[in-house]
Amino acid sequence: MGFTPRVCRAGIGPTPHWYFAAEVGLFTHVRAGTKRGINVGNIGDGLTNASGNCHRHSTGMQNSNSNSQTKHRRLGLWDTVSMIVGIVIGAGIYETAPLVFQNVSGPGAALAVWVGGGLLTLVGALCYAELASTYPRSGGDYVYLSRAYGSWAGFLFGWAQLAVLMTGSIGMMAYIFSHYAVQLWSLSSPAEYLFAVGAVLVLSLLNLLGLTFGKRTQNALTMLKVLGISAILVAGFASGSAAPLPAAAPAAASGSIGLALILVLYTYGGWNDAAFVTAEVHNNGRNIVRALIFGTGLIALIYLLINLAYIFGLGFNRARESSAIAADLLALPLGAAGAKAMSLLVMISALGAINGMIYTGSRVYSTLGEDYSLLRPLARRHAQTQAPICSLVWQAAITIALITLVGTSMGRQFLSGAWLSIGLPALDWQGHGGFGTLLRATAPVFWFLFLLTGISIFVLRRRDAGRPRPFSVPLYPLLPLIFCATCAWMLYSSVVYAGQLLVLAALPVAAGLLVYLWARRPVPAVPAVAPKPLGLEQL
Repeated sequence: MGFTPRVCRAGIGPTPHWYFAAEVGLFTHVRAGTKRGINVGNIGDGLTNASGNCHRHSTGMQNSNSNSQTKHRRLGLWDTVSMIVGIVIGAGIYETAPLVFQNVSGPGAALAVWVGGGLLTLVGALCYAELASTYPRSGGDYVYLSRAYGSWAGFLFGWAQLAVLMTGSIGMMAYIFSHYAVQLWSLSSPAEYLFAVGAVLVLSLLNLLGLTFGKRTQNALTMLKVLGISAILVAGFASGSAAPLPAAAPAAASGSIGLALILVLYTYGGWNDAAFVTAEVHNNGRNIVRALIFGTGLIALIYLLINLAYIFGLGFNRARESSAIAADLLALPLGAAGAKAMSLLVMISALGAINGMIYTGSRVYSTLGEDYSLLRPLARRHAQTQAPICSLVWQAAITIALITLVGTSMGRQFLSGAWLSIGLPALDWQGHGGFGTLLRATAPVFWFLFLLTGISIFVLRRRDAGRPRPFSVPLYPLLPLIFCATCAWMLYSSVVYAGQLLVLAALPVAAGLLVYLWARRPVPAVPAVAPKPLGLEQL
C-alpha cells in the first residue's frame, strides 16, 4: 500500500522499528514536425492533426474497452467505500499501535497523532477527489501522471504497480493471512507458502468471474472485518476502567513523534486505490468524491475508536508494551480463545485487503493495455462480465512469482546470490516472508509517484484551466501544498530507511523505461465529465 498496509523496516535513532507502508485522455496531440507524430499534451481531448481537425486513433480493442468503462458502471457508493475500508484496514492497526504508543509521551499525544494522520489522509482524499472527478477514467494515478507530465510518467506508474508495488503488497498480505492461518490451525511452516498462494488464486478466480463477484466478495469481507473490529471495541470499553486515562512515562529517548506519525500514515495507506476504478463507479462524478471523503473519514473514526479501546481496556503502559495488543485485549473477555479470535480477525482483514487490491490493481493494467499496443492483451475483458481477464491472470502470476522468490528460502537464496554478485552487502530478509525487505526497497518509488500525483493538481489546474471540474479541492492551494509536503517528507524518510536497497527498486523501474520505449503510442480520449460543480455541502 498507503500502500494497504505495506511493511518497511525503518529506524530513527539507534533503535530499529517495523512500520507498515500502507502503499503510490491520456495525452496526445499530433502536430506536424513532432517526433513520431506524438506530443504528450491534452489527455482526453482526442488526437488533433496539423490542420486542427480532431480525429481518434482507434482499434477494435480500444473502442470496446473505452465503451466498457462507461456502459458497465456497477459500483455504487457503498461498494466503493467498502473497497477503501477493505484495502486500508489490513493488519497494520493490530500491530503498529504499540509502536506508536512507544514513541509518544502519553495517551493524549497518541490519540492526537492518530487524529492528525486522519486529517492528513482526508486532505489527500480531497485532492484525489478533484482529480478523479475531473478525469473519470479507470487507472487513477496512471491517468493523472500521463496527463500532467507525459506518457512516460503514467507508464512507469502502471508498470511499477504490476511489476512490484501492487503485486508485492498483495504478496505481503497473502503471507500475513497464511502466517495467522498456520497459527490458528497449528500447521507446519511450509503450509504458509501454500496458504499464501491459495489466497491469491482463489480471490483472483472470484474476480475473474466478474465485477459482481468481486464487489460482493469485497462487501462481505469488509462487513466481517467491521464486525470483528466491533468485538475489539466492545472488549475494550466493557473490560476497561471508567477512571480517567492514566499518565504515562515519557517516550524512550530513541522515540520520536515524527516516527509515530510515519507509522500512522503508513497504516492509513491504500485509500487512493479507489481512484483506479473511477470509470466503474455509478454516477462517478459525484460518488467517487463522496466515497473518498466518507471512506477516509470512516477509517479515521475506526482507528481512533480502536486506539481508545486499547488504552481504555489495557491501560496505556500495558498497551505500549504489548506484542499482540488486539489479542491481549480480546483475552480479557475471551481468555485463551482471544488469541484464536484475533488470528481469525487478522485473516479476514488480510483477505479483504488482498481482494480489494486484486480488483483495483487489475483496472490500472487494463487501462495501460488500452493505451499501448504492446500491452494490448491486458485490456481484454470478458464480453459479459467485463472482468479484465488478462490483467487479473498476469497480476496473479507475478504475485505468485514474487511469493515464490521472496517468500521461500530457496527463492531468497537465489536473490541474495544475485545481490552479492554485484558487490552489495548481504540482504537481510525481514517481515512476513521477506516482503518487508522488498517493500522497504520499493517504498521510495511509491512515495515519489505519490508526490508527483500531488503536484499534478497544480500542473493540471494550469494546463486544463477550462476543463469542467465537478469537484474542486477546497482552500486551494493550501490543501494540495499540505498533501505534497506530507508526500515529500515520507519520500525522504523512505529513502533514508531504504539505503542501498534503492538499487533493488531501480531495477524494475529501469526495465519499465526500456519497455516504454518500445510500447509508446497515441491513445484514445477520456470520457467527458458533467460540467455541474459539486461543493462539500452537496455531498
